[in-house]
Amino acid sequence: MGDGEISEDVLAAVGPRLRALRKQRRVTLAQLASATGISVSTLSRLESGGRRPTLELLLPLARVHQVTLDELVGAPATGDPRVHARPVVRHGITFLPLTRRPGGLQAYKMIYPPGQPSAAPDRQVHEGYEWLYVLNGRLRLVLGEHDVVLTPGEAAEFDTRTPHWFGNPGPDTAEVLSLFGPQGERVHVRARPKGES
Repeated sequence: MGDGEISEDVLAAVGPRLRALRKQRRVTLAQLASATGISVSTLSRLESGGRRPTLELLLPLARVHQVTLDELVGAPATGDPRVHARPVVRHGITFLPLTRRPGGLQAYKMIYPPGQPSAAPDRQVHEGYEWLYVLNGRLRLVLGEHDVVLTPGEAAEFDTRTPHWFGNPGPDTAEVLSLFGPQGERVHVRARPKGES
């Protein structure tokens, strides 16, 4: 989670909450590792407080446990139907959660400053299905053998078990709408091939 946005006390409570959720569901660390793609040792360190929770670790855990990120970090449920997005910044990229549907389709607005992330493409794989729509700027998508730049109004969808990476080639800030769901929840909107009007 973004530094300075969540207190150390709240972060310290995440581990016991993760352990309680896993025990409540009668799931072993090995089963949870298989479902999330996170190693048993990392899960164990998260639960014991030996590993700091990050967005990359909490997202798959929230999906598997069918809870919201707010519930994982202990934010109280208010019953208010409005989504009060608390931005989370990871590696210079801002994530704004737009939904609170535990275990289902999750929507995020992602803001990529030019040149972020600054590291070379490090493709990731995980369970799920993702749909992206570029609102502003340009987004580079490295997906399997494809390396494409999406521009405003273009969309992409893919199985997240395919190695993938996103970045902003610049020159402007990129704003992207992302819908992510468990395997099988697909959004059927596709960008037109270049050259079609």
